[in-house]
Amino acid sequence: MPNDRPEPKIVIVMPAYNAAKTLEQTYADIPHDIVHHVILVDDVSRDETVEVARKLGLEVITHRQNRGYGGNQKTCYDRALEWGADVVVMLHPDYQYDATRIPALVAPIVAGEKDLMLGSRFLGDPLAGGMPRWKYVSNRFLTGVENAAFGLHLSEYHTGLRAYSRRLLETIPYRLNSDDFVFDQDLIAQVVAARGFAIGEIAVPTRYFDEASSVNFKRSVVYGLSTLRVVGRYLLHRTGLRRSRKLRPRARREAGAA
Repeated sequence: MPNDRPEPKIVIVMPAYNAAKTLEQTYADIPHDIVHHVILVDDVSRDETVEVARKLGLEVITHRQNRGYGGNQKTCYDRALEWGADVVVMLHPDYQYDATRIPALVAPIVAGEKDLMLGSRFLGDPLAGGMPRWKYVSNRFLTGVENAAFGLHLSEYHTGLRAYSRRLLETIPYRLNSDDFVFDQDLIAQVVAARGFAIGEIAVPTRYFDEASSVNFKRSVVYGLSTLRVVGRYLLHRTGLRRSRKLRPRARREAGAA
């Protein structure tokens, strides 16, 4: 019996800042036979990121002022939903994550089995790929804390390759999240708090080299502390000690307002 369901629209979004040296390599690895559209949001890069992206034929959105990693992603998801995406893949354009793994990443979402898929470095050996040992240790610690708080058993929460269902992005209030790097952890806390969304992960090889974007040690400390604050906010919300507007699904809040 033929399948009459329309083919889901898969859109890749790339939050970019000074990615001119790696963008073309990243784009070349994208499986274009299954991807319907690619959007790059440039956060006031000081190099030729915009020129390279336009040469490659990407849809390019440029910010007039730097909005931060989280602020960039908000624009990415807003535009992907406007375009009609059924599945949105967030891919760092720094060639650190293996984009050829995108078909395996989105397959569970296309099948209706998952709503959020993470490309995990820790289902493989990130140290073999060049991850600094201090970053490895901090990632293991934060992931353990988040697993304990969220009741999950993920191998990693801090990846730059992830995919979302349209239903998820239309439900969680991601626009309330941080404009900084902790945006991703805000979002996962929202997904867990909303309930009813299935999360999965696949192994994704990574590369570490000079041109690959990386948060330095000082910023990593700030990021780690911010992640712990996200966990604390979630626990207070879950126990009812301090309810957070950020952790209330949009659909429920709008229904309550009505």
